[in-house]
Amino acid sequence: MSVVINLKDVLNAQGGLLRSPSLAEDAAQTLRKMILLEKLPPGTALPERDLSQALGISRTPLREAIRLLAGEGLVQYTAARRPFVADPSLEEINDCLRIQGALEALAGELACTQASTQQIKDIAQINATIIKTQGDNTRLHAFQADMRFHQSIVKAAKNPPLAETHAKYNARLWRVRFLSSQRADRRESTRREHHEIVEALMARDAPRTSRALKAHLITAEKNIALALKDRAAITEE
Repeated sequence: MSVVINLKDVLNAQGGLLRSPSLAEDAAQTLRKMILLEKLPPGTALPERDLSQALGISRTPLREAIRLLAGEGLVQYTAARRPFVADPSLEEINDCLRIQGALEALAGELACTQASTQQIKDIAQINATIIKTQGDNTRLHAFQADMRFHQSIVKAAKNPPLAETHAKYNARLWRVRFLSSQRADRRESTRREHHEIVEALMARDAPRTSRALKAHLITAEKNIALALKDRAAITEE
């Protein structure tokens, strides 16, 4: 059964609608943030009338925003085409993670030969600036920096089809990877694994980079399973 939430109150608590040149993008950005922070938990119904009133926009840009989020795997539809926040099974999540792991391992290999020196320096700099602290805004900022780290490696591979495919799976995994990133007990292992990835890239050692990225995604798989177990236990209380 879908979770029922007072959408207007939740939106107001987050500062209202974020603004960009497109109303649909505004709405998608706002809802994406709320889904990542679990202000809109998995299973939450997203009724068009209530959402459009809460966001202060018409249903046309709202439908486009929901369509964008559905394409990212953050929203799903019932048989009656009613949208709700996606709640994929652990099996579905792991299937996507294993594909993403293979893609990032390949990207790392290619980056060792294709990336410029500046690109590798930029990847190292992003890693150095990742912040791991408390508070919703900072937590989201740290997670976004983490995602930029991985996206920069894929970009440095200079393979557009690879980047396009990676972006598809990355979007589908954002919520669970964000949930995993908030586990305090994983931060030290993440720092070590990121350091190994950067060192391998700087040495332009393709096999070592590939192994480091595969190991990192295997760790993410374990952490996500634990994070979902923790969330389920909290929900049952």
